[in-house]
Amino acid sequence: MNAGKVSGCELCEAARMTPWHHEDEICWVADCEACDVPMVVWNRHGAEPPDDEVGHMLDQLTRVATELFGEGQFTVDRVMRQIPEHFHAHARDHNWWARRHSRPTGW
Repeated sequence: MNAGKVSGCELCEAARMTPWHHEDEICWVADCEACDVPMVVWNRHGAEPPDDEVGHMLDQLTRVATELFGEGQFTVDRVMRQIPEHFHAHARDHNWWARRHSRPTGW
């Protein structure tokens, strides 16, 4: 393990495949490759960060989502569906599902 990172974890890898909106020692916020909405990711591997770090991460996600979608135009989804072992949360605008399914897949 390197500074709280786990080899083979997609979120620990933090590949810059989509636009990034924020990065600091606790977290980063980038567009989710699967959902096309901003998501915040803890800089350490694990599903239960300390409460103060969760607050910081959700504050950063809320700030980015407000800049992108407008005040009150999104909800924060903390369900870690595909990668339940690494804390992350999404900010979903009210039209994200329709927008996600209307974009070309390239397949």
